[in-house]
Amino acid sequence: MQHLTSQILGYAEQLPEGAALSAKSLLHLGNRAAVDQALSRLHERGELIRAGRGIYMKAIKSRFGSRPPTVEQAAAAVAHQRGEVIVSNGAAAANALGLTTQVPVRSIYLTSGRSRTMSVGSQEVELKRAPPWQLSLANRPAGVAVRALAWLGPERAEEALSSIKRKLSPEAFTELLAAAHQFPTWLARSVGKAAHG
Repeated sequence: MQHLTSQILGYAEQLPEGAALSAKSLLHLGNRAAVDQALSRLHERGELIRAGRGIYMKAIKSRFGSRPPTVEQAAAAVAHQRGEVIVSNGAAAANALGLTTQVPVRSIYLTSGRSRTMSVGSQEVELKRAPPWQLSLANRPAGVAVRALAWLGPERAEEALSSIKRKLSPEAFTELLAAAHQFPTWLARSVGKAAHG
């Protein structure tokens, strides 16, 4: 077992910072039960951080000790491992675009997968299932704008769109306009007015 633990640790050391590993990606080193047990031991020793069910990340070592990966790195790793789209929520998107000064207190991300909670170090991260139209443009600037507008709602979207149009590049705004057919009617109408009004 010690040999397998060393092999897994060696494999993890070769990965870039913030990359995830799962038991399935380590089956070339041993059978599933042994790999699961070794991963669990490495987690208990603080060598690996459990980011989600069956997903582990290497702790980041610095001269100040080791720390967990950032929430963004963990979300990206889970998205990659699970084949999901995981993006920041609407409040965070609105804050990033300067549409609100509210800073989200809780870490909430939108996902194409099931709703669940994951731990990153001592921090709890909530993954909420979102409708496909909020995830269609993913992490591109137009996608951030879509999630911000969804969070602001129909009452504030038109006003916010004039500010968003100034902040987005012409290409990103064109991408937003091209995706309008996927949006709810109120948002498609607001985007159309901002483009042609």
